[in-house]
Amino acid sequence: MNAIITVVGKDGKGIIASVSARCAEVGANIVEISQTVLKDYFAMIMLIDISELNMPFTDFVDDMRRLGESRDLDIRAMHEDIFNSMHKI
Repeated sequence: MNAIITVVGKDGKGIIASVSARCAEVGANIVEISQTVLKDYFAMIMLIDISELNMPFTDFVDDMRRLGESRDLDIRAMHEDIFNSMHKI
């Protein structure tokens, strides 16, 4: 079972480290990651395996949002099935 995490905001030190550390703490494994910096803005998308998540997925979604708020970033987690459904024509 997979999920997608997106991170957007002003670039700063430790963004990837804080998101990946939190994923590891709750049992999520990063499968793929892509990130870029456009001028002063940071954008990242991660595919994560949530099959060994040690909390309910809805709590994980809220946890990622709170992490984003604490760093002045927009961090969203979405189940892969929902993400795929949203992006079908």
